[in-house]
Amino acid sequence: MTSFFRSEEMCLAQLFFQTESAHYCINELGHLGLVQFKDLNPGTVAFQKRFVNEVKKCEEMERIVCFLEKEIAMTSIAIPASREIETVPCPRDVLELESTFEKLEQELKEINSNCEALKQNFTELMEMNYLLHMTEDFFEEAESQLSFSELVSEDSVSVVTSSRVTSRRTSTVSACVGGPLKLGFVAGVIKQERFPAFEKVLWRLFHGNFVLRRAEIQFPEDEHVAGDAIKKDIFVVFMQGDQFKGKIKKICEGFHASLYPCPNTVNARKEMRINVNTRIDDLRMVLKRTEEYRETLLTAAAANLHRWSNTVKKMKAIYYTLNLCNIDITQKLIVAEIWCPVSDLSVVHGALIKGSEQSGSSLCPVLNRIHTQQTPPTFNRINTFTSGFQGLIDAYGVGNYQEINPAPYTLVTFPFLFAVMFGDCGHGLVMMLLALWILVQEEKFRNLKNELADVLVNGRYIVLLMGAFSVYTGLIYNDCFSKSFNLFGSAWSVSAMFGPSGPWTNETLHGSGHLQLDPEVPGVYSGCPFPFGIDPIWNIATNKLTFLNSYKMKMSVILGVVHMIFGVTLSLMNYIHFRTIRNVLLQFIPEMVFMLALFGYLVFLILFKWCVVMKSDTAPSILLLFINMMLFAYDTPDDALLYSGQKEVQIFLVITAFLMVPWLLLVKPLLLYRDHKVGKQQQKVSANNVPMQACSNSGYSNFQNDHGVSEANAIHTTNSNNTETVSMGDIFVYQAIHTIEYCLGCVSNTASYLRLWALSLAHAELSEVLWKMVLHVALTVTSGLGSLLVAAIFAAFAILTVTILLVMEGLSAFLHALRLHWVEFQNKFYKGSGYKFTPLSFSSLGNK
Repeated sequence: MTSFFRSEEMCLAQLFFQTESAHYCINELGHLGLVQFKDLNPGTVAFQKRFVNEVKKCEEMERIVCFLEKEIAMTSIAIPASREIETVPCPRDVLELESTFEKLEQELKEINSNCEALKQNFTELMEMNYLLHMTEDFFEEAESQLSFSELVSEDSVSVVTSSRVTSRRTSTVSACVGGPLKLGFVAGVIKQERFPAFEKVLWRLFHGNFVLRRAEIQFPEDEHVAGDAIKKDIFVVFMQGDQFKGKIKKICEGFHASLYPCPNTVNARKEMRINVNTRIDDLRMVLKRTEEYRETLLTAAAANLHRWSNTVKKMKAIYYTLNLCNIDITQKLIVAEIWCPVSDLSVVHGALIKGSEQSGSSLCPVLNRIHTQQTPPTFNRINTFTSGFQGLIDAYGVGNYQEINPAPYTLVTFPFLFAVMFGDCGHGLVMMLLALWILVQEEKFRNLKNELADVLVNGRYIVLLMGAFSVYTGLIYNDCFSKSFNLFGSAWSVSAMFGPSGPWTNETLHGSGHLQLDPEVPGVYSGCPFPFGIDPIWNIATNKLTFLNSYKMKMSVILGVVHMIFGVTLSLMNYIHFRTIRNVLLQFIPEMVFMLALFGYLVFLILFKWCVVMKSDTAPSILLLFINMMLFAYDTPDDALLYSGQKEVQIFLVITAFLMVPWLLLVKPLLLYRDHKVGKQQQKVSANNVPMQACSNSGYSNFQNDHGVSEANAIHTTNSNNTETVSMGDIFVYQAIHTIEYCLGCVSNTASYLRLWALSLAHAELSEVLWKMVLHVALTVTSGLGSLLVAAIFAAFAILTVTILLVMEGLSAFLHALRLHWVEFQNKFYKGSGYKFTPLSFSSLGNK
């Protein structure tokens, strides 16, 4: 739990193990997930590393696994979870899996290509069958009208054109209207979307001298047809002359229409249909057998897919890790450097010994802890509950090594500040139910493979806490869908205003538009405040908005100042941990005094005015008091102050706050300059030629401890004599920037917390508008259709509540709460310039 409040203490260790035990040792470390390997070959290009070919083979196998997953998903075969005990992947497994995958992929591709060819042939036969059926119907219709016994040529029929022949357009042949014509015909299949353009081209080219028949192809749902989503039409075009027939065939080729032969005799067509039906039955049987074999093959692959996928990922991770290591000249020893938590060194060593025993190696791995000046990675232990909040912190920046972690405090303050802006127990309850539903259906959401679903699953506990805190603040505001609860009874009584000592009468009630309760009248105010939250009588008061504005604005200032003071206090914990006591005296104390003298006193004034009984018409304004305090303007009479001696106290606090500015600005740089001078004098006295950094750089070292390595390097220069110097100008500039940023930031950050008031007011007003203008209108309808109207308007009310108040307002409150933590809270103590601990972990590979 300590590492949750502050990152784990890390160490750099050197690892030696034999080549034959490398896979087993790295496999155990991968299951442990506590070791980050350091790259010992940073200058080597990726394709020049030793195990680059093995990594490429693993990537190729990953591609085949993805191909198998897609094929299995297309066939709707369930992939069972692997229950086998996973063995340690070794180099031999690469060759076996590679051979298995290549054979399986090649076989599947051959099956798919053969299946596509069979489906194409089947489609063509089905189209031909429909074409023959259609032409048969057409010829029967023509024979019923004519003596259809004279057929002139192989590809021509004698017809008399009439308006009943065409289905889209009727075309009349201009020659020999009264007698039979010898017409040739072309039959084929075209896509339905291309048919209108095809018909127009024929019409414009032949000027209507053709007869066109068409019909839509409707395949049975259970037939195996290539391109199931493409709708096609059968067409038959009759024309006079072979020259026109050749032109029509060229037009069909241009529109990618499929042309099929169609005999012109009844017996020939019947015989052809029999042959086509026979071939269709044969192809249907072949397709069925092919699909069964393909399904059998994919079912067998699905049973091993999880195991194969995990094995390939592990092998790839192991070879990638081996590329980070060094191999000695004898090719028998592997050297690696690892970062790991100090508290887990014994666990890591035990895992190495276990891996060595599994490999049968005669020598145990050696683990040596080495000292280094390198900055270790930042490692905060998390669980499923805290991972979401840690992600919010890491999105701002990974903390410096051993820097205090804001996540455990954000776990409480973030949902609370969100709830202050979102306070409505009804909306909060809906948000809680959503989070609980996501918790129950977590696995289903993860299987969706959707970015929005992943965000909801990863932040499910954040949403849960935001909803729970919103219920709490909603009860404090006494607000539930803009309505109030009256659980304990109001502390105000209206009937007392009509009593013997009351000023109201029936005439007063009927003659006044607004009436004001007087707390000085006995019995009007009980003297006991409402037990929990805001009195429900404010929900019907005309000055409700004025009261809530004052209450929420002052509450926002109090919460903001307390939040910032807490952030400054956390910086003290950092100074104590890093043993920079000078920063406690020169930075923490003046910052805290400046904050308390001005804004802590502002909070005191608000609380004092709340606690002291004063008349509203004589009570001074807190805002005017604070402005006059900063301007030393005390021309007002003493009765305008809150307490006696307030003037002297305020003058003392303002002067004290102003004195903290030169303390922050000058004292620390001057002390650093003095330390630098002392170091240079010691350097001149020293007679040896040892590098002078240890003695002359004491001031620089102090500055480095105070501000971090990056800022120290910014002011640290080297002159022509190779002696290290410190630029005092840069030190003063940096300290001046910090001082100005903090002092002005106290003012701007305090004002920034007023967003709590603004968004809370906006949420409450939007909720009230939805109630009055939507649902209240339906509830006041007294007609016979009132129940139907209530149901329809309630549906609209629910949709608007979810989209506007829950989604839009919720997202707005979330972003504002995030900004208050990143800018106003964390900048007091959190630098966030470290780098994250990324261990070798097989459990994380399964989530990718």
